[in-house]
Amino acid sequence: MPSTLLLVRLALAELRFRRGEPPFDDRGEGVISTAIAVLIMAFLGAAMWLGFNAIWGDAETNIGDQVDQIGR
Repeated sequence: MPSTLLLVRLALAELRFRRGEPPFDDRGEGVISTAIAVLIMAFLGAAMWLGFNAIWGDAETNIGDQVDQIGR
């Protein structure tokens, strides 16, 4: 047999539904969305850092080669 608290909760949800309000609210949705956005930004930042290091390494090698040619 369902508890009294559960029956009260269901009755309140039905009243909210009949008034046109959603029976449950969306508390916590903003926190989850923010966490997903932070993770996406972290992955993008890591990818950008890896790309920057690769480009910097190539540039450093090219600059070193050019400086060596000037010194000859």
